[in-house]
Amino acid sequence: MKFSELALFFERIEKNSSRLEITRILAELFKLLNVQEIAKVVYLLQGRVGPAYEGIDFGMAERTIIKSAMSALNIDRSYFEKEFKKSGDLGQTVESFKKLYTSFEEKDMEVLVVFDFFYRLATATGNGSQDVKISLLSQLIRQLDPLSGRYLVRLPTGIIRLGFSDMTVLDAYSWMLAGDKSLRPTIETAYHVRPDLGFIGKTLKEKGLDGLKKIEPKIFTPIIMMKAERMSSAKEIIKQIGRCLVEPKFDGFRLQVHYLGSDPRRGSDPIKVKLFSRSLEDVTFMYPDIVEGVKREVKADELIIEGEAIGYNPKTGEFLPFQETVQRKRKYDIRAKAIEVPLKLFAFELLYLNGKNFIKKPFIERRKALESVITKNKDINKQTIVVDHQEEVDREERLEKIFDQAVAKKLEGVIAKKINGIYQPGARGWNWIKYKRSYSSKINDTIDCLVMGYDFGKGKRVGFGMGAFLVGVRDEKQDKFVTVAKIGTGLTDEEWRFLKIKSQISKLKDKPINYSVDKAMNCDVWISPAIVVEIKADEITKSPTHTAGLALRFPRLEKFRDDKKPEDVTTLEELQHMTR
Repeated sequence: MKFSELALFFERIEKNSSRLEITRILAELFKLLNVQEIAKVVYLLQGRVGPAYEGIDFGMAERTIIKSAMSALNIDRSYFEKEFKKSGDLGQTVESFKKLYTSFEEKDMEVLVVFDFFYRLATATGNGSQDVKISLLSQLIRQLDPLSGRYLVRLPTGIIRLGFSDMTVLDAYSWMLAGDKSLRPTIETAYHVRPDLGFIGKTLKEKGLDGLKKIEPKIFTPIIMMKAERMSSAKEIIKQIGRCLVEPKFDGFRLQVHYLGSDPRRGSDPIKVKLFSRSLEDVTFMYPDIVEGVKREVKADELIIEGEAIGYNPKTGEFLPFQETVQRKRKYDIRAKAIEVPLKLFAFELLYLNGKNFIKKPFIERRKALESVITKNKDINKQTIVVDHQEEVDREERLEKIFDQAVAKKLEGVIAKKINGIYQPGARGWNWIKYKRSYSSKINDTIDCLVMGYDFGKGKRVGFGMGAFLVGVRDEKQDKFVTVAKIGTGLTDEEWRFLKIKSQISKLKDKPINYSVDKAMNCDVWISPAIVVEIKADEITKSPTHTAGLALRFPRLEKFRDDKKPEDVTTLEELQHMTR
């Protein structure tokens, strides 16, 4: 396929706000692509050159892209910036200049050739890498047509503005094969184990649906983590799953550990460890103490386990609150902070061990395998990877007592696990039930929300540049984010400043097309889907102005959830369930 043809599909998608129509357009595109093209086109549709977990970033600021465009078009900076200010859209600005100034270099390039340019651009590192990036992008701008130019410069900014999620792509794969979304469950199951949309598309093109059914976990490819259902009483839990295994629920951040032991057959290759966050980000470099603990205390050839990392006081052994634990999520001064706030990883799941897939095994079997691979230190204070105690329970009175004991230890509560339950990647099911409650509220749990935009501040908040921010939850049926609250109180000065800084990275001129917002809730500044916050509220009430049809009463910020992706926020269905 030629890139000019792909640009026409970009344009059709951009002009459409109907999820169903976007799905059909994507399916039409996917049918036209061959096996070599589909993965690379899917990455470009996402504004990437590979799966998100690889973390390959274009590394080009807006000013650098402007420099590339000026170089390609041989235009004075003041002239270019004057036109850019009129539209506020870098893509449209380049497109308009391309229409005015034709280049003798212009030609129709294959998608694979353009992708190769972008891949070289994104992976250029070291001294002179910015010059390489500018040169590559300038060359593309000169050689491609005006419409292609619009999307060429949007891709490196990460703002491709096509307004659909991974789930829409999965639907489109189903439409490509069956003309409807009937195959989505099978495709999604494979995607949750191998969350690489390009790989999934290529497999479907090569091997069809049967190829997906053979997908197994792969070391160093993160598995989308399973979620727990919520309940607020022991009675409900026992009624739902009966006899169960109960373990503490720690208030830290979840990590998925991938481990490859040393093997003489691979020569002198050392032990390799990778840590992935809930959002599938490679965070290995942030937690050297966890990495060293895994190397020291795991005995296996290869494995994938999950656990909750929590800070502790090395003098008293007491666990630290989330606000202190989360200080470990940083890019600088990592070793110093590791000494100040050491971590323990409380391992609670084993998914893969020595070539064997444990995902479909009963929980009791997964648990025994997990216990068998962690070496216990005689001095528990020196143990970094811990498999904590769990208890088999079939009476609500006992479950209540275990819960109270956990709360007394300053833990969030407990998790009840179905003894024979399987691990369901990416799913929320009754195999796990979390039990945590607030005694001072009518809502028994917090709500994870997406920050969608903000209003300018008044009075004291002029200094913050932000007076209130809009939050929403995810409507899975529409594949849109719908609003539930505008929050203007309850934040400390430090939290306001932190939110403003994070917002600047994702600031947009226009409301994203996958945001459903009533005019009464419009914001001064819109933010692309990026920032997840945990919100506490007193009640959930019906609302005529919030597009969820529900509103949070007296909402306040509990914490920022950097470990969660926009797709992980509370769903509208979950919110509706809380009101029953």
